[in-house]
Amino acid sequence: MSVLTVEDLERDEELRRRVARLLAVEIASEPELRTLILNAVLREVATKRDLENLRREIYEQLRDLERRISERISDLDKRIDALDKRIDALDKRLDFMAKVALGLFGTVLALLLAQIIVGLLH
Repeated sequence: MSVLTVEDLERDEELRRRVARLLAVEIASEPELRTLILNAVLREVATKRDLENLRREIYEQLRDLERRISERISDLDKRIDALDKRIDALDKRLDFMAKVALGLFGTVLALLLAQIIVGLLH
């Protein structure tokens, strides 16, 4: 009887297949081995309940994300509205300043014209 090593299996693909076939036949014929493998596989399989729980968790996370995005958008809308009000206030101030400047320019122009007329009359 020869000893089979891991190195032999790694080197020889045909040998690996023959050993796998022999093991498969042995596992198929032994109820204990089948049960052992099935239990190991079933521990890794997701059930309908697992999938439903996962779906529910994802749905809840999406709802929470949607709520947070909505709140953030609402906060940004409020900030934009506040900025609009400040811009409107600045616009009104600029209009007022332009009117004051125009009034001052008119006053200076009137004084200069008065000076010129007084100078011409004397």
